Amino acid sequence: MWSYLINYHLLQSWRRQTLAFATVSHVFLFALFETERYNFERDMRNLLFNVTLAFRALRNNRMRSGITIAVIGLGITALVGILTSIEVMKVVIGSTFSSMGVNSFQITSEILKKKKHGGISSVDAKSITYAEAKMFKERYPFPAIVGVSMTASEIATLHFGSEKTNPNISITGVDDAYLTVNDTKLGDGRNFSATEVQSGSYVCILGDGTARKLFKKNINKAVNQVVTVGSIKCRVIGVMASKGSSMFMNNDNTVLLPLNTARQVYGGENSYRITVLVRDVTMKTFASEEAEGIFRVVRRLPLKADNNFSVSQNNDLVNMVLDNTKYVQISAIVICIITLLNSVIGLMNIMLESVSERTREIGVSKALGAKNAYIRNQFLTEAVMISLMGGAVGVVAGMLLGNAIGLFFSVGFIVPWLWISLGVGLCAFVGVISGIYPAIKASKLNPINALRYE
Repeated sequence: MWSYLINYHLLQSWRRQTLAFATVSHVFLFALFETERYNFERDMRNLLFNVTLAFRALRNNRMRSGITIAVIGLGITALVGILTSIEVMKVVIGSTFSSMGVNSFQITSEILKKKKHGGISSVDAKSITYAEAKMFKERYPFPAIVGVSMTASEIATLHFGSEKTNPNISITGVDDAYLTVNDTKLGDGRNFSATEVQSGSYVCILGDGTARKLFKKNINKAVNQVVTVGSIKCRVIGVMASKGSSMFMNNDNTVLLPLNTARQVYGGENSYRITVLVRDVTMKTFASEEAEGIFRVVRRLPLKADNNFSVSQNNDLVNMVLDNTKYVQISAIVICIITLLNSVIGLMNIMLESVSERTREIGVSKALGAKNAYIRNQFLTEAVMISLMGGAVGVVAGMLLGNAIGLFFSVGFIVPWLWISLGVGLCAFVGVISGIYPAIKASKLNPINALRYE
């Protein structure tokens, strides 16, 4: 009985203590929350007041503030504009090479090398002959599709009736595997047959742009029409689907001829290109190594001799081109930094002049009880606002300038968030650096001397 009463009283005492602790905790947390909310509201009111004063100062000094904003905006425009253009170039280059197929590689006579100080040099090694290309295709044992092609002309002119193209049509001699290995679709008609390739038939496949120039709105009637390609007449058996233009060429201003037809008409001394399409993309590396070994055997190169040809994969070409954009990026950043350094000097002079003009105002504020930190924050806010306004102008102008280049390549609107963040961060940094000395100078003014200032 006594043990029960003792336990009961202990339990009641523990409950009362717990309830009291919970009540005190709730009161403390409520007080802390209210204090934090009050501090936040006070800080926001102070910030809004400082922003209002900053706008008033900008209106009173439109000319000086406008020039400084323009200088800062010029630097950010150079940064964001150039780097947005680079992003556009990356998209264009990537789409250009990806159109060749992600699971293919080429064997060419051109050897691409990186220069020591940036850039890419192209060394034209020994030309690939038709006999070598044919021998490689016969000996290559890997489960893949091999296509052989040659560039016959890049300044050809086509005629159909009274219609005539400009002399900018590219003529390519191809075999029956060309469309497959280059991931090219037909909008109408059919591919070359093996017989037409071997016999050198006078047939052709038109690019979408070429067909539209010759047949206008009747492009669907192009198949089976006879057109004049250079100096020969060919029957159209197909029209390629549009592939668009790139920064290197217009892929639609083309004409395909059977390989032996192109050799007969334009000569067979041109260098040939071998394109290999691997069915399993995971085996592309092994396939390219096997192709390199086979072609060395075809050319009878000694064991330790360097290759006098190139086995290039599309992603390798993309990486080599894009690696060189880093020098342009560095140049843009340097230009921006130099411009912003000039802006620091100009903005600091404006802020020092503003301190001089508002000396009496500072004295009145201090006489009414304003603290040094309050005065300092006013001038810092003004400096940062001028800098950020210049940054905003530069970001908008830079994006528009960079994307204007993308219009020529039908690239969608690109927003380089990384470089925009960098530009805004630099502007904020410029504002703080430019405004810190004038702000400290203003906050340390003696209120009596400031009130006497004329």
